[in-house]
Amino acid sequence: MVDFLAENNLCGQAVLRIVSCGNAIIAELLRLSEFIPSIFRLKEKTDQQKYGDIICDFSYFKGPEYYEGKLEAKPELQDLDEEFRDNNIEILSRFYFAFESVHKYIVDLNRYLEDLNEGVYIQQTLETVLLNEDGKQLLCEALYLYGVMLLVVDQKMEGEVRERMLVSYYRYSAARSSADSNLDDICKLLRSTGYSSQPGAKRPPNYPESYFQRVPISETFISMVIGRLRSDDIYNQVSAYPLPEHRSTALANQAAMLYVILFFTPSILHTQQAKMREIVDKYFPDNWASRYAGSIDRLRPQLQQFLKEGFLREEIVLDNIPKLLNCLRDCNVAIRWLMLHTAEPAYDPNNKRLRQIKDQVINDSKYSPKILFQLLLDTAQFEFVLKEMFKQMLSEKQLKWENYKEEGSERMTELAEVFSGVKPLTRVEKNENLQAWFREISKQILSLNYEDSTAAGRKTVQLIQALEEVQEFHQLESNLQVCQFLADTRKFLHQMIRTINIKEEVLITMQIIGDLSYAWQLIDSFTSIMQESIRASPSMVTKLRATFLKLASALDLPLLRINQANSPDLLSVSQYYSGELVSYVRKVLQIIPESMFTSLAKIIKLQIHDIMEVPTRLDKDKLRDYAQLGARYEVAKLTHAISIFTEGILMMKTTLVGIIKVDPKQLLEDGIRKELVRRVAFALHKGLIFNPKAKLQTSELMPKLKEMAATMDGFYRSFEYIQDYVSIYGLKIWQEEVSRIINYNVEQECNNFLRTKIQDWQSVYQSTHIPIPKYPPVDESATFIGRLCREILRITDPKVTCYIDQMNTWYDMKTHQEVTNNRLFSEIQDTLGTFGLNGLDRLLCFMIVKELQNFLIMFQKTVLMDRSVLDTLKALMNAVSPVKGIVGNASKVYSTAVAKTQKIWPSYLEAILKVGQMQILRQQIANELNYSCKFDSKHLAAALENLNKSLLADIEAHYQDPSLPYPKEDNPLLYEIAAYLEAAGVHNPLNKIYITTKRLSYFPIVNFLFLVAQLPKLHYNKNQGMTCRKSTDPIDWPPLVLGLLTLLKQFHSRYTEQFLALIGQFIRSLMDQCTSQKIPEMPSDVVGGLMFLEDYVHDTKLPRKVAEAHVPSFIFDEFRTIL
Repeated sequence: MVDFLAENNLCGQAVLRIVSCGNAIIAELLRLSEFIPSIFRLKEKTDQQKYGDIICDFSYFKGPEYYEGKLEAKPELQDLDEEFRDNNIEILSRFYFAFESVHKYIVDLNRYLEDLNEGVYIQQTLETVLLNEDGKQLLCEALYLYGVMLLVVDQKMEGEVRERMLVSYYRYSAARSSADSNLDDICKLLRSTGYSSQPGAKRPPNYPESYFQRVPISETFISMVIGRLRSDDIYNQVSAYPLPEHRSTALANQAAMLYVILFFTPSILHTQQAKMREIVDKYFPDNWASRYAGSIDRLRPQLQQFLKEGFLREEIVLDNIPKLLNCLRDCNVAIRWLMLHTAEPAYDPNNKRLRQIKDQVINDSKYSPKILFQLLLDTAQFEFVLKEMFKQMLSEKQLKWENYKEEGSERMTELAEVFSGVKPLTRVEKNENLQAWFREISKQILSLNYEDSTAAGRKTVQLIQALEEVQEFHQLESNLQVCQFLADTRKFLHQMIRTINIKEEVLITMQIIGDLSYAWQLIDSFTSIMQESIRASPSMVTKLRATFLKLASALDLPLLRINQANSPDLLSVSQYYSGELVSYVRKVLQIIPESMFTSLAKIIKLQIHDIMEVPTRLDKDKLRDYAQLGARYEVAKLTHAISIFTEGILMMKTTLVGIIKVDPKQLLEDGIRKELVRRVAFALHKGLIFNPKAKLQTSELMPKLKEMAATMDGFYRSFEYIQDYVSIYGLKIWQEEVSRIINYNVEQECNNFLRTKIQDWQSVYQSTHIPIPKYPPVDESATFIGRLCREILRITDPKVTCYIDQMNTWYDMKTHQEVTNNRLFSEIQDTLGTFGLNGLDRLLCFMIVKELQNFLIMFQKTVLMDRSVLDTLKALMNAVSPVKGIVGNASKVYSTAVAKTQKIWPSYLEAILKVGQMQILRQQIANELNYSCKFDSKHLAAALENLNKSLLADIEAHYQDPSLPYPKEDNPLLYEIAAYLEAAGVHNPLNKIYITTKRLSYFPIVNFLFLVAQLPKLHYNKNQGMTCRKSTDPIDWPPLVLGLLTLLKQFHSRYTEQFLALIGQFIRSLMDQCTSQKIPEMPSDVVGGLMFLEDYVHDTKLPRKVAEAHVPSFIFDEFRTIL
């Protein structure tokens, strides 16, 4: 009969594919369970208020129109719904496909069973498949995996969350409209069961039996599968456990399958007592029976004896294979029993009887987690050593056997020659019979065939007997040399027998016995013990390596079928499980970097506070004071401890865990990075929290930045100090990780301004191995960078401070005290480095964009949709045209227009000032970045400036003559150079286009009118320039100018032209009015207008001609005499 798993056996291949799929689905469900968006849990009150109307459970299906109507009634809800969809549709689709595959799995399995019944597979029925060894295993696995899937879904993804995700997917995807969508069936299968994995939660009635009944499965199939599992040893495990008391361990995998599959037939569970009695007696006889009391005390000395250096030699191993295997069996069975019976998840806290049994088990077995862990360590180490020895012996088996054969044969040939009487050395009489006999024996030894091991073994035993007999009958004992030759040959023949007995079966048995897959999750309860033992003795890592490799046995089971089916899922599934195990290894070994950093903190404290700097010249009598031997000894001791920790982890050779290669040096570096990230992120989070109600002069900003700079310097110095002892690139790691922390926090902060947010799993800065911690926000800002930015904006607010450009300083408008100056940015540079300033700059860009977008919405509402404002603007347009002319009765025309539009200016002013304030801050940041770049890396600064100039020259040349080259669209040069230039401060924030705009009618005249409305609030002061007239009506000139300039920059340049022409006309008209009324002084509004033009030309770096095109030069000359 054709092999059931052969490629041409369609029946076998079909069920193998189903089982392979099942294993892949479980891995995907486990993988996804870590990525459930927290928003779907609706735990936080803020989430409930914000998203309560757009995230629904299955109650949605009772009245979709009601829910959708609620959304359509509120535009802001619709907007939120769209944003939510854009951010979550990708992850929702992934979850939906996983849920769909669970449903598809059971549909495929049912179809396969129908095909078997209908005779689609020739000569195959359910009965014949269950008679075949592979068929029997696969059918049992197929049903078992479906049960596991359902349990995994329910344990890892709460019912309510599943329902909300399915409803959201249904609302957002196109699946609802497609005819072949089986969304209804998926919803029926995966609706909430009422089960909760929270500790102390009660189990719903009739759970999980009713859950397992949701998709009907052939009862005949289920009862036949249970029958097979009850009666057969379907995986032939009993042969690996010959002792009857180990039977429950041998059948443990089968017992697990039965446990799950019985939920498909509640009748057996509830009514058929005889069957249940049989199952329990066969599969669970030693549960809760304290048979392993004192077994650890008996097994540990035995193991330690075996593990003594030099004890496990080849001959001892080969002579004692059964004894060694029995010891391994006893150890593994004891570990399994104790681990499972003392595990927390095995007990229902609501069940009093169970709690009593648990206490009894712990008391009877004298359970101590530390001793059990020691036994696990020793067993894993023993297994590992034994396996390695066996693998080596197997690989050298034939070579050694041939060598022993050669040696034995040569000895016999030499003896034959001795009895020929030719050899003068020996005093042995010639004996032709013996000579011929030894020659024959030599030939017999040479004729032994390695391939036919059984015959060779028998023949070898006969040869050994013959050699013993020849020694006795021919009185050869008298000659020591001959005796020695005979003894050597017998020894070689014995070795041949031993060597031929090295079988691969022993390795397979060891693999079966050493299975630790049951502890995949339980092992976590030993993490603290592992870490304590590593802290006490870092060399413990080498022993742990064997335990981790033993734990890797859990990977074999799910991958076996996927591999047999040649499924493309092999890589992703093995990567998932291997990745999980490697993460666990990292978690355990993280204690090493943690301990190193604790020692480091002490070293830095000693170096900064206790050890004095030794001067270059030193008086002899002060030598003792500067020696400070106690403190220096302490530093040396701590440093030594750090290098010992490093040594410990590096002793764990490169290991293949599953399919992932674990390099200890990389593990150490990643661990150090992780600990650094954790500590620096925590320091930044805690250190940069400000009091928003503090007065301007007593702001916590500068003191906190100074304190933070000292903390960061401490970290930096500690890293510099340690790098040589740990053999890592300290500066490189420091810069990479600090930049990652800051960039990640900037990205998270900027998410507040983005519609499509960057999730953690999409972020280029976040990492699974070296995660950046996320802290709950303490105010409206999401991260420390947002808090820092908002505190700077608060203390430089143009409503309460006055910025003096020449001094780069902000003063309090009321008290005229200095609030802050450009030292602030140097301090940020010292604290957060270039990345911090750059991140702050990026955040300010987002804020400016948001402010400008809000401004445009406000412009639409207050100007373009207000009839009276539009009428006023129309009348003013008529009064001022042509712009080249002069307006008659100017002061009245302008003041009337300003008075009629008074209500729109407060919000207009606020937006303009905010944008201007942020532009000033961006200029200051660019200056600081540029200064530090020129100072710290002058070559980079020079190279960037030159490259920038040459690129601009090339682009200008291209626009003059299009035949000249220009960077193509897919060329990243311009995009990448822009990032470099911004980081080096080689850019002008005022020239940046922040938003795309459409044409807006009346835009130039509205801005002109706005400026005219603000001029009366300001007056010119010789020392300070344009300042506020009354502190009760605050307004600051530099942000006003820069805000207007930035706003105009977003539109076509002709708007700016019209705006400047209107200002020129305003100045000319007022001057004309003064001349005709013979007023000798220049009106203050004219001074203000001229000051605006002066500052405009200065800030935009445009030629003077731009202003003089609208205002005659003699007015400017007269204006300068006032200055």
